[in-house]
Amino acid sequence: MIDFKNSAVFKLKPIDNEDAKEDFHAFLIDGESIFATFKTIRDQVVFTNKRVIAANVQGITGSKVDYTSIPYNKINTFSIETSGTLDLDCEVQLYISELGRVDFEIKGNFDIVGFNRLVSQYVLG
Repeated sequence: MIDFKNSAVFKLKPIDNEDAKEDFHAFLIDGESIFATFKTIRDQVVFTNKRVIAANVQGITGSKVDYTSIPYNKINTFSIETSGTLDLDCEVQLYISELGRVDFEIKGNFDIVGFNRLVSQYVLG
């Protein structure tokens, strides 16, 4: 499992959902779909209508990957921070029971308000 407590902020770049790792699509259950996909240099995070899935690529070759799923019903609180005039990054903070706070910093042009609406629907629904 990804050690969220000892991880720094996940610095992510939005990418097209079609560019998500093939493995993510294999993990989805009936009725589950990806609505946001992000990447770091090697890792990826997807937000679906059921959960957040993080892929942590390990080792030199990258053939070993740790996948961690966080169901929305385990999120106690969440917040977003919109980008500003000089600070173009936006942030998402999830407070997860048993884990604590997980921070995602999103670089580049991203609709954080629309994203918040979807996360709100799934966490509160």
